Amino acid sequence: MSGMNFGVQVPHRGPMTDPDCVRAIVTETENLGYGTLIVSDHIVVPKDISSRYPYSEEGSFPGQAGGECMEQLTLLAYVAALTSKVKLLTSVMVVPHREPLLAAKSLATTDQLSGGRVIVGCGTGWMREEFEAIGAPDFDKRGEVTDDYIRIFKKVWTDDDAAHDSPYSKFSNITFQPKPVQKPHPPIWIGGESGRAQRRVAELGDGWYPLGANPRSPLDSAERYADGRDRLHEKVEAAGRDPADIALGYNAPFHSQTETKNREGGRLILTGSAADRAADVASLKEVGVGTIILNVHGQTLPETLDRMREFQEEVVPLL
Repeated sequence: MSGMNFGVQVPHRGPMTDPDCVRAIVTETENLGYGTLIVSDHIVVPKDISSRYPYSEEGSFPGQAGGECMEQLTLLAYVAALTSKVKLLTSVMVVPHREPLLAAKSLATTDQLSGGRVIVGCGTGWMREEFEAIGAPDFDKRGEVTDDYIRIFKKVWTDDDAAHDSPYSKFSNITFQPKPVQKPHPPIWIGGESGRAQRRVAELGDGWYPLGANPRSPLDSAERYADGRDRLHEKVEAAGRDPADIALGYNAPFHSQTETKNREGGRLILTGSAADRAADVASLKEVGVGTIILNVHGQTLPETLDRMREFQEEVVPLL
């Protein structure tokens, strides 16, 4: 199917963060023809978490038990060194987690070293306890901080005499080099399903990158995604921009060869037979989605590699 890009996640926690496993998954991803690798973001995982995780019905965070997580931007640079073609997507980077100039420099450096393959997926974060543990800015102002830091990224990536003065960051009299390879800057994709996330896309983003599994804003069918897209396009037009300039992505954490039921009792999108999943891809493409991130991870490396191959060998030929 021309124009559709598929991606998978780089392991960043659990038993498959062994270097040999990471290397095997990353290199096989490119060998099989996937177009994107994504890397998730947590710096620490507090032992006691009261914050509600947005992507499960009960609100519990599945990564709490082990608490391990590789640092996102370091792992992204490692993945860049192992590959030559795939796009490198932060999925998502919790923008307030990192001082903005350091984050901008890390991303620009990886964009340089990778030959211009970075996509900056941005989010505001959801875990108050993690913000407090790492000394991040006020959790309750994380939306304002995210917007401010994204503006800083754009300034230092494009302006040879960048300066900034806001409640959250202040600098002047700096040289910021190297700039990213991509011009004017690496694409900024905004994660999230809320109206505020969509307004952030309209004001600051180059793409919308929602997760399909938010029970409060479910995007578990092409029809629901299309409704979200329509709301997004209204906001983009209100901001004086062309909706055609906004890339549309979709993260499908529930992708499975086993059919799963949705909340209405029907088949959940991107689950079931190869023919069913191929039809779902076609439906998502029809509503404008250009990148689909698939959950292909199993409990072991062989199982994960088998699932990666199954999609490319059984589903893709049907498109």
